[in-house]
Amino acid sequence: MAASRPARRVGVLGLGSMGSGMAASLVRAGFAVTGFDPVAACAARLAGAGGVVAASPAEAAAGAAIVVSVVVNAAQTEAVLFGPEGCAAVLGAGSVFVSCATMAPEAVRPLAARLEARGVHFLDAPVSGGAARAAEGRLTILASGSPAAFAAARPALGAMAATLHELGDAPGIGSGFKMVNQLLAGVHIAAACEAVAFGAALGLDLARLYQVITGSAGNSWMFENRVPHILQADYAPRSAVDIFTKDLGIVLDMARASTLPVPMASSALQLFLMTAAAGMGRDDDASVARLYARIARLKLPEGSGAE
Repeated sequence: MAASRPARRVGVLGLGSMGSGMAASLVRAGFAVTGFDPVAACAARLAGAGGVVAASPAEAAAGAAIVVSVVVNAAQTEAVLFGPEGCAAVLGAGSVFVSCATMAPEAVRPLAARLEARGVHFLDAPVSGGAARAAEGRLTILASGSPAAFAAARPALGAMAATLHELGDAPGIGSGFKMVNQLLAGVHIAAACEAVAFGAALGLDLARLYQVITGSAGNSWMFENRVPHILQADYAPRSAVDIFTKDLGIVLDMARASTLPVPMASSALQLFLMTAAAGMGRDDDASVARLYARIARLKLPEGSGAE
């Protein structure tokens, strides 16, 4: 009887709400996954899913043909690559670094160039879909990179995503598409929270409001996804307010550099900043509705996650 082939090795850096689901999806697909996260509770989730926990990015990436980085921003991406115990030094020629952080294209390109100079492929691959879809292996990936980078990463991409958009042959293009998505996502969340606050001010049944709007032309994916958090008074962070203070801040920086006015994104950013300043930065981004309620003395559903 022939010996079974060893499972393919994948390293995952960042095991938060998105990374842990992506790592678990890779384990289910038969990959041998080693992951790193500085937060012990996040790392423990990977162990529970059948992966191996590493003590550093370098240890997680050692021997892996594919490394998936699901950290927050450009600074963290640079740290897991080139910081103390970073993984760049252990990545072999022909391996691929799949960068899923949300960052400006201008931040992606120099990181990619530094890795490619070492013979390591770089795939710019920000993701969309939220923690639930990450756990199901049903994300949307907005990717760009060389054909060789796509070829090297494709087995892992198939395990993590339901939809893979191949958007160009250079790192940075995928991140540009992601920033357009984040502009819309932030505006839509803010608009959904404002609409719920408006309904509360009118004395409407908010559960009924949700039912009506989700079947009407005013619906959006964010309204449908986030308003249940408000109805259940559950503000545990699937995606935190602070994510959108970061991402919309990047949008505004990019727009200013292009002399492009983005007034709706600017207004949404101010709402997220005010919500964070009110002490809810680490709470679910639907907490913008709580900000409106606080300002206007409105009554929202109460529960363990409400004030």
